[in-house]
Amino acid sequence: MTERTAVLAFDLGAGSGRALIGELAAAEGGEPKLQVTELHRFPNHAIQVGRHLHWDILRLLHEIKKSIRIAFKEGYAPQTFGIDSWGVDFGLIDANGELLGNPYHYRDPQTEGLIEEVNALIGKEELFRQSGLQFMPFNTLYQLYAMKKAASPKLEVARTLLLTPDLLAYLLTGVQSCEFTMATTTQLFHPERRAWNAELMERLGIPAGLFLDPAEPGSVIGPLAPEVREELGVPAITAVSVGTHDTESAIAAVPAGDEPFAYLVCGTWSLLGTEMAEPLLTLDAMEMEFSNEGGVGGTYQLLKNIMGLWLLQECKREWDEKGSGEIGYPELVAAAEAAEPFRSLVNPDDPRFYGPGGMPDKIRSYCEETGQPAPRNEGEFVRCVLESLALRYREALEQAETLTGREYGGLHMVGGGIQNRLLCRFTADALGRPVWAGPVEASAIGNMLMQLVALGRCTGLPEARRLVASSFPVEQYAPAADVSAWEAAYVRFRKQKPSAGA
Repeated sequence: MTERTAVLAFDLGAGSGRALIGELAAAEGGEPKLQVTELHRFPNHAIQVGRHLHWDILRLLHEIKKSIRIAFKEGYAPQTFGIDSWGVDFGLIDANGELLGNPYHYRDPQTEGLIEEVNALIGKEELFRQSGLQFMPFNTLYQLYAMKKAASPKLEVARTLLLTPDLLAYLLTGVQSCEFTMATTTQLFHPERRAWNAELMERLGIPAGLFLDPAEPGSVIGPLAPEVREELGVPAITAVSVGTHDTESAIAAVPAGDEPFAYLVCGTWSLLGTEMAEPLLTLDAMEMEFSNEGGVGGTYQLLKNIMGLWLLQECKREWDEKGSGEIGYPELVAAAEAAEPFRSLVNPDDPRFYGPGGMPDKIRSYCEETGQPAPRNEGEFVRCVLESLALRYREALEQAETLTGREYGGLHMVGGGIQNRLLCRFTADALGRPVWAGPVEASAIGNMLMQLVALGRCTGLPEARRLVASSFPVEQYAPAADVSAWEAAYVRFRKQKPSAGA
């Protein structure tokens, strides 16, 4: 006799969204396994409107509804669903419960220069002690401060702020909620108090009354609203407040044991860090540009945001637009493997790489300013990006070890980026340590795990991670026998600086 539990996970990324079914099969006398099936994949594009960049939130809502209908049409009977997404972005709700316009995209230029302005008002060290976050221009704090400076009428009439996954859950259930891991991405949440920082908001002129009390991951939000059930022709299905920040869902799915471990969530962004019981709010953590983000199971994540495969994605987009047809990633990786090693290296986190457009030219300019030959073809560009990311990962891992006083025997890599086997291999060589890669759909799996916790099918994070380890393969990459060339490249990587004014 086999008992099966089905849950539905929506994993929304900066370029696409996915709907996946997770089925937990508990065979009598056997070990339970989690089986994952992708139901629907859909694009998620930024929309330029005048001077601003927005998310098409109603298109995302449509695709989620479509996915729910597909799930039941294909014979699945999910008991719950959960939504995870990128952090920081939000929608504003008025007194009638209506959405006040499309949310801004985190790459919208309205926040340019505001990090320095807010630091001058509050003090950089004080702001870090009160938020624990890396100073990134897209943080919710700077978006709201930009709206306040522009005298946005939305702030005058808004009653509630809902971060992206909570906004979509509200549009499906009619229940307004706020989830803990996503709240900690705003830079307006006090990590030691585990509460909203009303004093900071007051100093910045941000209305503190917009924010709901955060719920822990695994909390129940509520069932689909009656009108949504009628529209879709489906039975009641309950929304669960999972680890709604996709990074934290991915970390929950790292198949590590009980010992401290280092991880890399690899995708458009790369997030490298380690799990902590408490936030680390030291001056060293601030200077090394680490964040303290809330995790599932009462944890905090000490991690660094790294620009990630965004550089490669933007290069490919430009080549596709200018060429006669799309160049596939397998062809690009093969060309990179054949290219000359360590010819050109860049710091992936140089500010010039942040915005969309012109990525190959930005890489060329960086190389010229640092006295390096610029890449000449697609293979050399891709090799430059992948080698530079691997070296940046080593630098971040060594910084994490300095901050925590721990040594890590290797690195767990999860997320879609691990499908790039050359990047995994380069990372092992750059670190001189093994890399354990898997699972690919880590964010969706972590999303499912917290739904299973809400349903009582998992007791908590340790059991959930054991379930991942028994359900999904992990590939090990051992470093090459001779990594001396990587050692020399690392020395060069750390010394190079772009010219002043870059």
